[in-house]
Amino acid sequence: MVRNSRSRFPGTVPPNAMIQSLIRSFVLIAVVLAGHLTFGEEKVYRLLAEYCVDCHTGPTPSGQFSIEGLLELGTADESISRERASWERIIRRLRAGQMPPPQHPRPEEVHIMEIVKDLGRALEASDEQRPFYIATPGIRRLTRMEYQNAIRDLLGLQIDAATILPKDESSHGFDNITTGELTPTFISRAVQAAESISRQVLGIEELGPAGITIRIPPDRTQESRIEGLPYGTRGGIAFDYHFPNSGKYEFQMRLTRDRDEKVEGLGEGAELDVLIDREPRHRFAIRKPDRSDDHTLVDKNLRVRLDVDAGTHRIGVTFPQQGESLLEIKRQPFDVSYNRHRHPRSHVALYEVSIIGPIEIRSEGVPSNPITRTLFDDLPLEPPVGQERAVARQVLLRLARLAYRRPVIEKDMEISLSMYDQASSNGGFLSGLEAGIASILVNPNFLLRVESSPDDSIGQPVSLSPFELASRLSFFLWSSIPDDELLKTAENGRINQPEVLAEQVDRMLRDPKSEALVNNFASQWLYLRNLSSLAPDLRLYPDFDDNLRHAFREETEHFFREVIRENHSVLSLIRSNHTYLNERLAIHYDVPGILGSEFRRIALDPAYPRGGLLRQGSVLSVTSYATRTSPTIRGNWILENIIGTPPPPPPPNVPALQEKKDSSPSTTRERLALHRSNPNCASCHDLMDPIGFALENYDALGRWRNWDNDLAVDPEGVLPDGTIARSVEDLEVSLLERPEVFVGTLVEKLMTYGLGRGIELEDGPQIRKIVQYASGQQYRFASIIHGIVKSRPFQTRLVK
Repeated sequence: MVRNSRSRFPGTVPPNAMIQSLIRSFVLIAVVLAGHLTFGEEKVYRLLAEYCVDCHTGPTPSGQFSIEGLLELGTADESISRERASWERIIRRLRAGQMPPPQHPRPEEVHIMEIVKDLGRALEASDEQRPFYIATPGIRRLTRMEYQNAIRDLLGLQIDAATILPKDESSHGFDNITTGELTPTFISRAVQAAESISRQVLGIEELGPAGITIRIPPDRTQESRIEGLPYGTRGGIAFDYHFPNSGKYEFQMRLTRDRDEKVEGLGEGAELDVLIDREPRHRFAIRKPDRSDDHTLVDKNLRVRLDVDAGTHRIGVTFPQQGESLLEIKRQPFDVSYNRHRHPRSHVALYEVSIIGPIEIRSEGVPSNPITRTLFDDLPLEPPVGQERAVARQVLLRLARLAYRRPVIEKDMEISLSMYDQASSNGGFLSGLEAGIASILVNPNFLLRVESSPDDSIGQPVSLSPFELASRLSFFLWSSIPDDELLKTAENGRINQPEVLAEQVDRMLRDPKSEALVNNFASQWLYLRNLSSLAPDLRLYPDFDDNLRHAFREETEHFFREVIRENHSVLSLIRSNHTYLNERLAIHYDVPGILGSEFRRIALDPAYPRGGLLRQGSVLSVTSYATRTSPTIRGNWILENIIGTPPPPPPPNVPALQEKKDSSPSTTRERLALHRSNPNCASCHDLMDPIGFALENYDALGRWRNWDNDLAVDPEGVLPDGTIARSVEDLEVSLLERPEVFVGTLVEKLMTYGLGRGIELEDGPQIRKIVQYASGQQYRFASIIHGIVKSRPFQTRLVK
């Protein structure tokens, strides 16, 4: 990596009235509001005159602002207060090295950073005098993920909310932004979910056959052991399922078929095991059919009724592993082999598992299992005669306190107890309790996150109440409701004490429920959710399958999880000498010596092209097309998610990049150069493309390459700060030279997620305070979370 030779200190420029006016305004900003000017009036004059005036003055200034427009009216105090957003945009562009652009002369880096500091001090002083607030709705509903986690923490029941509730639409990169109202569809689904969940918890039979069917993705290769299943097994599936009653349940399996409806890879036959909590419960013998038309009958009898105790159990369905000598193909297969597009599977594979029941119930009444014992606590599962309503009231009271995230008053219990009375008069204690629990799960106090305010505070900033702060904190770190300990700190008012709040943050980050920061926050920030729809062209990438798709996500999640659990510096997300691999991903990355399906931490040679986020298959594949890489998409992803200066949307009627034709340029670089010749395209592509080119040594699935077909890969590009980058390492070094840029972007993403609103440019002073606080602790993850939680935006809201 080298610096562009055009960077130099400016010479003397003849003064004129316009430039002198700009200097006076800038000096006023720095001196009046910040207390002093670090850089000096003469140097400011020379920098502005040499590097800024040509582009940002005149009748048609370039960029998104003009210097004249910023400073032509009023005092410096009025100007910076009135134009905060524009000044913040200037700071972002300067800090990221995007002004002046690479094709123009640039001052030394230290001079740019001094101006950034002076402007930052001025804006922070202005923010102290006139704090920035943005009005947000005081009511928002739970997202699907929050609902799912709340049911888990409230009742101990694992559900898949994606199959129950409508999809949450994303905004600003996250799905908890557009949740300001309860739609009729959401209400209808929530009512159905409440009825079903309350029945499952209490072991009440559904009105019709109940059960679940889980299908395995058709492109999942099942040639090796699945993580979570015993050693010595191959393929299949493992999942948790809640059995509402003790009794008999029917298990039914189907095998994977090819496009001609023939069972794939059957060979001479196979065996299939059903396990409950890792204990073998039944083994099927699968025989090879005598005639081709008997394939329809192969899995007809793969059903069995098993006796299962009430509660949540780990179900496994898998094949006993056969020795390599029994492989029935004559040549070594691809890492994937599952359809006629390539060649048939070498072994039989599982397609789906269904569980139906209970067919027979072993005992009546409330089942005794961890869920009901937690729900009833020390109360009897079978109350004495005459004590049923008192027991039900205590159960519902405890549940309502956690569900509503605050102390419960008698008025809160009227509906639940009324529902209990009505249902119990016809169906007894169990039916009444089921109706009472369902009423809590459809209550707006559960489904809605409410931040109330006095009637006379419209348009005014107010501090969150202790219970509102506890809820905001728990949904931020856990995507779920507060637990009993957090509620108690709100009840006694201690949560508002900084040291108590800090203790709770540390405790919550250590709790396993902080996994939500991995599978909810990071999943959306890093586009990991897009992996589920990843579908590369299998003729160009024949080794791709669902195993690799899953491995991509696992690597990044393990990587991010380590930063949280071990409180590492978030800068290690950019540059790292280790990653997490299993055998499937190691083969894809060409890393030798990794065996088995378990992911493990692998130390890497510093010269090896793996490690940080920009080197991982998850990021590289979701920023590519099905047939090729895209420097533009990759560059845009980095600008938006790492640097924090996304380019504006493309103007209308801009032609798409032409794919290669015989008469067109041969490489993606040449086609993009032709695309940039359009002035409407150049302003954005000049920023995006050079960054993306630094990743061109990785193909569309993240494999390292030096050649693209018959052409040598050329990863060189001039970054926005004038740095010439010739590799991903150069790009990483450039990013780490300005750590506050990436950390500031991460803070902004976390605040968007935590506040449930888009971050505005005027939030800049608060973000910089958090970054500065974290810098004193080597940018460790917990320090960023602490900075956000104690910030003004997190603890207050502007009443709408």
